[in-house]
Amino acid sequence: MFGNLTDKLDAAFKKLRGQGILSEKNIKDAMREVRQALLEADVNYKVTKNFINAVTEKAVGVEVLKSIDPGQQVVKIVHDELVTLLGKKAEPVHPIDKAPTVYMICGLQGSGKTTLSGKIALNAKRKNKKPLLVAADIYRPAAVKQLQTLAESIQVEHFHLEGKQPPEICREAVKYAEKNFIDLVILDTAGRLHVDDELMQELDDIKSGVKPDEILLVADAMTGQDAVNVSQTFHDKLAVTGVVLSKLDGDARGGAALSIREVTGCPIKLASVGEKLSDLEEFHPDRMASRILGMGDIVSLVEKAQESIDLEQAEKMQEKLLKNKFDFEDFLDQMAQLKKMGPLDSILGMIPGVGKQLKNIKVDERDMERMVAIIKSMTIYERRNPNSIDGSRKKRIAAGSGNSVQAVNQLLKQFFAMQKMFGNFNKKKMRGMPPGFPGM
Repeated sequence: MFGNLTDKLDAAFKKLRGQGILSEKNIKDAMREVRQALLEADVNYKVTKNFINAVTEKAVGVEVLKSIDPGQQVVKIVHDELVTLLGKKAEPVHPIDKAPTVYMICGLQGSGKTTLSGKIALNAKRKNKKPLLVAADIYRPAAVKQLQTLAESIQVEHFHLEGKQPPEICREAVKYAEKNFIDLVILDTAGRLHVDDELMQELDDIKSGVKPDEILLVADAMTGQDAVNVSQTFHDKLAVTGVVLSKLDGDARGGAALSIREVTGCPIKLASVGEKLSDLEEFHPDRMASRILGMGDIVSLVEKAQESIDLEQAEKMQEKLLKNKFDFEDFLDQMAQLKKMGPLDSILGMIPGVGKQLKNIKVDERDMERMVAIIKSMTIYERRNPNSIDGSRKKRIAAGSGNSVQAVNQLLKQFFAMQKMFGNFNKKKMRGMPPGFPGM
């Protein structure tokens, strides 16, 4: 989402690199470009103005350390101000510390409330909590069925009462939860295409009836400044306890993410970063600031790896790498685990420095699918013994996978190059790595 903003900020900072001193003139020149980049990214005008003033005040007159480039010092100042703008520190959602804990999900129609409800339920289930998804949207066609389908897909309970109004449905759901040892009640409320008095009154009635521990507003990051205005209205009427940014994996300009906290004063608690139900992250201002500035986010990458990668399997993989016995079956396993972590370009963007190196390269995940098809067209013997694949075998594999012989040759070339690279690793150094790291 922040690709264009990252590129423009990087271009602004480049003009400061190589300067001997941070003067008022070169700082103002750079800040003019930063201001333009923020406004083009749809960041609120007042937020942009305050941000630029704060950075300029801190940057002008700063003594340039001999070991640090002036541009790097300004990047550090901008990074710190971005963290402040986004909320300084992570504010997690209310803990599931009593039965039942109640989360109320609200927002406009189409913002992603129902999907978020499913994501929160899955996250709670993975923590050995028992969630209940409550269908309180009786207006949108198929809304109840959609939530029921989501509940069934992750094997959690679903609650709805036909012919009842949303406030009553929510009250009865909480009573049901109290009797059935439910840990977390998630109220998927109705939305509208716009904010209106009827919607707000209904939400206020639900709030009064069940007294939720957390009122989460889903703000569609792709709607720009309108998301900020909607957030302000909901917060004024309902005293929202947290904002969830949805569709952060989209290609919009991302200004809403930089404006919501400053304008509303309401903390951003979660970020929905993909379409899968597992694509939900706790919002960390410092990590988001690093991503915006192209610094990567290695902490989130490690956390994602810990959630997705089988440690026992990774340790076995490490042993194979040490003995240089990595084959195509292992290659398939590694690609399957990598796929669990999410879109490849998103993962690469979390590695410091890699995002900038690949900014002009489109990561096509169809290449991975093509490789998988080729490997699955091999016999088990061929997968375990890649050196046995001769000309006639290549033709058969190519025909079986719907690819050319050249594509098979290319995969073999890449595989042997990787195998050689692992073979050249110093085994003592690899043994000093954390378990599973080479496999990752």
